[in-house]
Amino acid sequence: MRVEEGFQQVPFHEGNPYTEDPALPFLLRRLIPSRLFDEEIEPELKRFGVEVITNIRAQSSGSRISPPKLVQYDNWGRRVDELHTSEGWRGLKATAQREGVPGIFYERKYREHSRTFGFAKALMMVGDSHEVFCPLSMTDGAARVIELMGTEGMKREILPKLISREPSSAFVAGQWMTERPGGSDVSQTETKAQSLGDSDQLGIKYSLNGFKWFSSATDGDIALALARTGPDSDSSKGLSLFLVPLRTPLQGIEPGSSISNGIRVHRLKNKIGTHALPTAELSLEQTFAYLVGSPNEGVKNILPVLNITRVWSAIASIGGLRKCLAIATAYADVRRIDGGRKLLRDVPLHVAQLASINLVYRALTHFGFGVVVLLGRVECGVASAEEQNRLRMFTPLIKAFAAEKAVAAMEEAMAGLGGQGYMEETDIGRLIRDSLVERIWEGTTTVLSLDLLRSTTDPARLKEFVSWCNSIILSCPPGLLKGVQEAIQFLQARLDSLLAAFLHPVSSLIARPSLMFIGYIASAIYLLEHAVWSRNRGEEGYEIDAEVFRRWVNESGFVAAEQELNRIKAEAKFADTSNSAIVFGRRGRAKL
Repeated sequence: MRVEEGFQQVPFHEGNPYTEDPALPFLLRRLIPSRLFDEEIEPELKRFGVEVITNIRAQSSGSRISPPKLVQYDNWGRRVDELHTSEGWRGLKATAQREGVPGIFYERKYREHSRTFGFAKALMMVGDSHEVFCPLSMTDGAARVIELMGTEGMKREILPKLISREPSSAFVAGQWMTERPGGSDVSQTETKAQSLGDSDQLGIKYSLNGFKWFSSATDGDIALALARTGPDSDSSKGLSLFLVPLRTPLQGIEPGSSISNGIRVHRLKNKIGTHALPTAELSLEQTFAYLVGSPNEGVKNILPVLNITRVWSAIASIGGLRKCLAIATAYADVRRIDGGRKLLRDVPLHVAQLASINLVYRALTHFGFGVVVLLGRVECGVASAEEQNRLRMFTPLIKAFAAEKAVAAMEEAMAGLGGQGYMEETDIGRLIRDSLVERIWEGTTTVLSLDLLRSTTDPARLKEFVSWCNSIILSCPPGLLKGVQEAIQFLQARLDSLLAAFLHPVSSLIARPSLMFIGYIASAIYLLEHAVWSRNRGEEGYEIDAEVFRRWVNESGFVAAEQELNRIKAEAKFADTSNSAIVFGRRGRAKL
């Protein structure tokens, strides 16, 4: 039999990523003022949805996307370090810039809602972006740093290019923190900065010498980098923040060569995923840079970048899951089984599997955009002190929680297509590989759990969080309460468990289980908040919103997270010793 003969599987079609999304349109309708949403935001998102499944998807196709290539020497043996990226990569980056990423956030046409609008576009595009939002997220962070503490020259000359919608003149920024000795521990930074005793319109000039172990915007124009201005004994307190031009002259009509500012590309990283993204090891040799902010306050000054890129990381995890869910759902509409008599969508057990994935997606989307709303309010100066504290707590939380939950759900979506899901052509495999990095960069889950623990060391902060949760619970109308009362009682009991777990002394061992537990609680509260809104407005399908909340509270992972937190709290006194014995035998004891 020839391949053209016999059974022919009908291809699936995902549809518009906005109009077909199970959560986003209804969530945005709640978050954005009605007139603005109806007249401007939603029409634009519908248009962009068409763009995603046509032009953007064409740019991201395998024939146009390929790994970058590094040419270190020309045919005469001269060092050139020329980086060549694929046509698709360059096209995706240019499309995102034209669509206003990150420009939307700084034009602030929609004030505090600009973040919500811009991240909605990002969520829709992430699945087809091949991680192009990695450098653009760092560009976003660099723009915020310059907006907050850049010199007047930087605000005048650099900031407009970072937020430009014109790809031919827009700048892309990197972030260089990681070095060989320390990884996430920047206190061991080896790169040294020496003042040149000179300045120009952009600021005070320094010379940098060192080695950066990870650079994920190697094809960019500038980078924000940490370098040591104080003695080694000052640890992280001796670090300052610098704006580094990747080529000189930075402002020239013709950009300089790749090595014109003493930056050498040692090699490109050979990664499991994010293959289109050029990640490199760089040596800095008399590389000139400009001081950003006050000397010896580099860690503090780079925090806006980390806060923004961590939110971006969460949206990347959620956006990757969005596409996997869309593929699995679309496949269920066309795949026939049982002798061709049934579609997968008519098989209850299969639909239950899709519903469990959908549940995770809805929970993460509501939580993610809850944090995005806080970010927008803080940046526009309309956030309360309590909202600022909640953003501080939620930023590491959503990044880690989304990364942990999304990939597992993406694997379920892959299985929903059977053997076809394991094929590269469906794109689910690439999405899983790319999403695995979200558990690592901008802080591993363990690092972020310790960050969360630090943000809750003040008992008042945790009580403030619980008070916010209770305010949402108390807003539940009687008509909704009747159907979700048992779930609310479970949730209230878990809030009590959380407060009990953080009674002193608090062991660092509870950091990771408490992150997952608080992540479940926060996402449940955001789902309840939406169900309350939906019920009060009499929205069509409000029963589904209530059911999503009810199921999420009873989700097995939620129960397991509470049990794990309580177990570690009870065993913390002896657990670290036994853990070390299990892993290392009698050789040593882990300390952190």
